[in-house]
Amino acid sequence: MKVLVTGSAGFIGSALSIKLLERGDTVFGIDNHNDYYSPSLKEDRLKRHIDNPNYSHFRADIANRDSLLEIFNQCKPERVVNLAAQAGVRYSIENPASYIDSNLVGFGNILECSKQHEIEHLVYASSSSVYGANKNMPYSIHHNVDHPVSLYAATKKANELMAHTYSHLFELPTTGLRFFTVYGPWDRPDMALQKFTKAILADETINVFNYGNHKRDFTYIDDITEGIIRVLDNPASGNPNWDGINADPGSSRAPWRLYNIGSNKPYKLLDYINTLEKNLGKTAKKELLPIQPGDVEHTYADIDDLIKDFEYKPSTELSKGIENFVDWYNGYYES
Repeated sequence: MKVLVTGSAGFIGSALSIKLLERGDTVFGIDNHNDYYSPSLKEDRLKRHIDNPNYSHFRADIANRDSLLEIFNQCKPERVVNLAAQAGVRYSIENPASYIDSNLVGFGNILECSKQHEIEHLVYASSSSVYGANKNMPYSIHHNVDHPVSLYAATKKANELMAHTYSHLFELPTTGLRFFTVYGPWDRPDMALQKFTKAILADETINVFNYGNHKRDFTYIDDITEGIIRVLDNPASGNPNWDGINADPGSSRAPWRLYNIGSNKPYKLLDYINTLEKNLGKTAKKELLPIQPGDVEHTYADIDDLIKDFEYKPSTELSKGIENFVDWYNGYYES
């Protein structure tokens, strides 16, 4: 297939591009290479696949409608995976405008270009953050998610609603994937795993919020990319049994679907840190702090629909995933 991947120099986008290229797809990557974190890391991720003859890279911002449309016109992709977004829950409190530009304006442009080019399937990144104030565990796509607790979460929920309107009005097949705490080699420096590792190795104190009582459904990067590809290969279809009176939030009569991609196995934050300590051979200096604004206390993915529709369940154990991360981290930052 000809697949357009946005955010292709990012953590997930780069890993996905490599997997698509390995199976013989033609991949067109878009990334704006912003400085939210070190652009050099993005460049190094990109080096892994930019020389592949089936890969083309565009340094562009999806919030620029004209540039995006020009790329669609030039490449004529068959399917699209939108991973470009301003990430980070806490940063959305400090800099809300960047979330409006990338996550709302940019996604609106993706939808419009996909409609105009009659894309076979648009798959896009949502987030476990959309569950917000919901306390019903495990989180199910069939739960109501109308109470986000951060602007980041609100933009991701908005993406799901925007996609539904295009699926309903224009029969554009769209699938939103709610990712649960993705981790692994080549992840972002602002994410907990890199921040903790850097601090522990430097004998610096790490901030442990919610006194370490957070529980997170950590999901390894390879499990995420495998899930994306399985979903991408099966364009969304409408649910003929959908009832507008007893409306299911996770499906529709339109070709619009949602899925959680998580390990279905939440770990306490202190256990996560303990596993990292074992792999580093060092004990962390910890400062236990209260929960931060915008954070949800626990995440736990119900993946029954993912298993039923795609016969797929993420399987990488946390201990193995962290071991792989530490091996990469030591090699990358010592080289």
